[in-house]
Amino acid sequence: MTMKDSSHKQVIVPMNNELGKRFIKDSVSHVTNINCALKSIKSSVCADFIYADNKGVIISTNNVASNSDLQEIEKYIKNSLQTSDNNIMSSDFLNQSSTSKS
Repeated sequence: MTMKDSSHKQVIVPMNNELGKRFIKDSVSHVTNINCALKSIKSSVCADFIYADNKGVIISTNNVASNSDLQEIEKYIKNSLQTSDNNIMSSDFLNQSSTSKS
């Protein structure tokens, strides 16, 4: 899921445009949470910012990410996207429920 580009200090997360746009909407929060996750494994890598590209979502970092850093970032993104999907489904269900009662 994740790759590193050693010359640019980037973590590239391949994903489709729709998913990338949803992920980018809350990029400030994602940077903070990724940094907390990396800090918990005592990494010296820090996410600076996130942006979308035709390759997917790109996380710019202060240092080249190690394999353990990549695993931690990948775990965070998977959890984040699953939570996001569950929230979307729950809100759709609530909207349908309130519409049907009216």
